[in-house]
Amino acid sequence: MQINTILDQVDLGAMALPEFQRGYVWTRNQVRDLMTSLYLRHPVGGLLVWVTKTENAEARGNHQLTAGNVELILDGQQRVTTLYGIIRGTPPPFFDGDVTTFKDLYFNLESEAFEFYGPVKMRDNPSWISVTDLMRQGIGPLIADLSARTDLQQPIATYIGRLNQLETIKNVELYIEKVTGADKTVDVVVDIFNRVNSGGTKLSQGDLALARVCAGWPDARRVLRESLLKWKKAGFKFEMDWLLRNVNTLLTGEARFVALANVGSAEFEQGHQQTEKIIDYLLNVIDGRLGLDHDRVLSGVYAFPVMGRFLSQQGGKFSSAAQRDRLLYWYVHTMIWGRYSGQTEGTINQDLDALESSGDQIDALIQQLKVWRGELLVRPVNFREWSLDARFYPMLYMLTRVGEARDWDNGLPLKAGLLGKTSGLQVHHIFPKGQLYKPAYTYSRAQVNALANFCFLTQTSNLAISDTLPEIYFEQVEEKYPGALASQWIPMDRALWRIENYLDFLAAREQLLADAANRFLDELLHGVKGVPLVEPPATVSVAEIEEPAVTEKPPEMPIDDEEEMLLNLNLWVVGQGLAEGELYYELTDPNTGEVRARLEVAWPIGMQPGYSEPVAFELEADPAALSAANEAGFRCFTSPEALRVYVQEQILSPSAEPA
Repeated sequence: MQINTILDQVDLGAMALPEFQRGYVWTRNQVRDLMTSLYLRHPVGGLLVWVTKTENAEARGNHQLTAGNVELILDGQQRVTTLYGIIRGTPPPFFDGDVTTFKDLYFNLESEAFEFYGPVKMRDNPSWISVTDLMRQGIGPLIADLSARTDLQQPIATYIGRLNQLETIKNVELYIEKVTGADKTVDVVVDIFNRVNSGGTKLSQGDLALARVCAGWPDARRVLRESLLKWKKAGFKFEMDWLLRNVNTLLTGEARFVALANVGSAEFEQGHQQTEKIIDYLLNVIDGRLGLDHDRVLSGVYAFPVMGRFLSQQGGKFSSAAQRDRLLYWYVHTMIWGRYSGQTEGTINQDLDALESSGDQIDALIQQLKVWRGELLVRPVNFREWSLDARFYPMLYMLTRVGEARDWDNGLPLKAGLLGKTSGLQVHHIFPKGQLYKPAYTYSRAQVNALANFCFLTQTSNLAISDTLPEIYFEQVEEKYPGALASQWIPMDRALWRIENYLDFLAAREQLLADAANRFLDELLHGVKGVPLVEPPATVSVAEIEEPAVTEKPPEMPIDDEEEMLLNLNLWVVGQGLAEGELYYELTDPNTGEVRARLEVAWPIGMQPGYSEPVAFELEADPAALSAANEAGFRCFTSPEALRVYVQEQILSPSAEPA
């Protein structure tokens, strides 16, 4: 079928996109490469469509479908969307993505190259023509322009031939293979879809659940994304599956998405509204009571469905400070021990079952946690983990925000809510890395980046200390602000402040941190020094929140050189139109939940989510981590240059096209 006819079928509603398909994910490089291939008449692949009765079709968007049968695109969505956007000059009815990806594509009559509009290069240069204008107006106006030009480098017939070759892309034939038959149910077709797209991640149960919701509530995807965008602006990046899981558990008391099959669209819409309010409420409570105010320190997020279900049964709010603190005690332990790192659905269901107990629901959750974990006691060895990917990194941040920790530049407390919107804490290496890495010492990377060598300070304090050794700047801090060092759990034995005694310093501080963590957790559980439910006006007041609104805060940006390199690499990937990687991704055993490796940056569902292989980046090759990642199907890289080559040649090339 000719491309023009395919686009006509889309306009008529005879060809559409099934609701379970993900959105448009191509980059500008892929758009340009497709048009180059079509211009040169190189093969670009065919389409796979599912022919089904219109009344049974769950299609993306609000476009009116033709009566009788409709063809739903299973393979070829990216190409059809690109061609529709360029030839029609507007996105297709089922579009879900970034319209600028295919907008303003230009063609050079001299070089026959495709490029996106750049004013410096293309303004006042008649050799660059808009591909969309040509497709919509034909070549007539351009032939008239060519006839009037005196600067042509080749015969006018050459340029007319190039214009014809470009315009007749619309007439290129694409082979269409059709899946038909009464036995082709949604589940069967999804299995076909996953097999066709075997190079990428298969559609999740969450994708299918959302597709069914959208069939009855077409705006569902947009509304849910608006919620996610609101939280992202506030510093909390959550995934669509996570939000769906929260709605699901609130409505059904069940973690598995199959439970949503019995939920009507109106009930789901109402459940989403209630879920959004409860998540806002929880984020404010966790910020105000635990000081966890951005997603780099907010781990254990799959405890939210359980906490949300509990709050929905309580009318949406905690009844007392003691109730709030006891549930937060449970939440912190799920976070630091990785309660939901493995079999998420099964574990959530276990905890949801505990909420159905006839006795104290929170006590039932805690008892279940003890059965799973054993003792709920923080030990010094837990702060022996290294780098910012450690599970106890959020605990260190939490202790800083909720305790008596003070800054070393001004002596002021670093409690949550006291720094203002334009300020934030930075990670500080107590013993500077540059000093520890000097040839005179043999400290390993793990020792240099041990959690016990981290603290949080304001940027001013961090910059003032710079590369100074503790034996020097500790004395200055203690003289100016007595007690400020101890407030950050610094051992006051001055012999431990010397760099040759660094390992002894770590051991002493690990003990101090473990003691502080256990004291705080005990306060949450037993109400010792508990914060009242009605908090001071300077902080987020749980009791006063009627329509909770998460305030916008900047994300934490550590100044560590290695961290900056990872962040810059991530920014480069995002700049190519690809997905942002997860810093310090925990790779767990799917059967036991045991952490097998912590990867510095990972794209667990691909740089084009759902359409490319999992990717991991390790700055310094850890053989055990790389082996675990490879076994889990990750493509691993240990140099930024190799990762960039992979992105350019295998992700952005036209060879591996998503559906």
